[in-house]
Amino acid sequence: MLLQELKEQVLKLPPSDRLALVSAIIESLQDTPISEPERSSAIRRMRGLLKTDQPAPTDEEVAAMLEERRVDKYL
Repeated sequence: MLLQELKEQVLKLPPSDRLALVSAIIESLQDTPISEPERSSAIRRMRGLLKTDQPAPTDEEVAAMLEERRVDKYL
């Protein structure tokens, strides 16, 4: 059965049966271990998104940014 056919069949079920199906799917996924290489790879990619060539802002710069935001928002 193709995914699209399965979706069509699921939509024909009463809400209580669909909820039971969702629970069964979630339980089956919780029992599936995530391999360490996949997790490590994902972490490396996320760290890469956070990298920048600029230094972190100073406390004074952060205070100025917050003040500017407040002025824009409330005035």
